[in-house]
Amino acid sequence: MPSSSVRALDRLKKSANLQPIKQSVELSDGSIFEMWVAPLTMAERERAQQNTNNDTDAFALQCLILKAQDESGQRLFQQGEMAELKHEVRDADLQKLMIAVLTAGQEDAADPKSSSSS
Repeated sequence: MPSSSVRALDRLKKSANLQPIKQSVELSDGSIFEMWVAPLTMAERERAQQNTNNDTDAFALQCLILKAQDESGQRLFQQGEMAELKHEVRDADLQKLMIAVLTAGQEDAADPKSSSSS
């Protein structure tokens, strides 16, 4: 019964909603850093995990570089900027940004800030 399998896949794809959502992160200086992030797919997770030797920080940083976009859909960071991010950005700020990328699309239903009308 291949048709039911196709319908199940189509249903999953339709419900995926992989559109970027705005993420606002308060940095240590009190300013707000805004980025747009689409939820992570399995293929993107696999790509980010390559060459990380199961290092969760390296994986999360790869996800940030891969997924963080500006309002027009352009990547905010490039692979060549990884060392600068590691050495010239506060760890606390970088951790907040990485968490925002990894949780994109998961907290939008529960987070009242994301549905605010102002």
